[in-house]
Amino acid sequence: MRLTYPTNIKIVRVPCSGKVDVIHIMRAFEKGADGVCVIGCLEGECHYNSGNLMAKRRVQQASKILDTIGIGGERAKMYNLSSSEGPRFAQYATEFTEEIKQLGPNPLRLVKTKAA
Repeated sequence: MRLTYPTNIKIVRVPCSGKVDVIHIMRAFEKGADGVCVIGCLEGECHYNSGNLMAKRRVQQASKILDTIGIGGERAKMYNLSSSEGPRFAQYATEFTEEIKQLGPNPLRLVKTKAA
């Protein structure tokens, strides 16, 4: 089964979504990402017990920080999927990309462009 999702999405694989820290999310924005989407196991079904719950809290923390600094917390999201839900991943990826397009480019990237 070939899935189609936007080509501008960069997938970074980690053993568990619980390995994604706030600093990783913030660094992605610092490097120019327009949005960050963390996808973890279904709640209650994490192979590492509570990794997806930690990831959810960290995405919420990053979202609050992004709101505070004026980038917009809606640029960071968390989804929970089973590994067998490939078509749903493609759907979420497409929807998230459309949401980010509506928000426009990352304001940090615009500041760096003007400074250069």
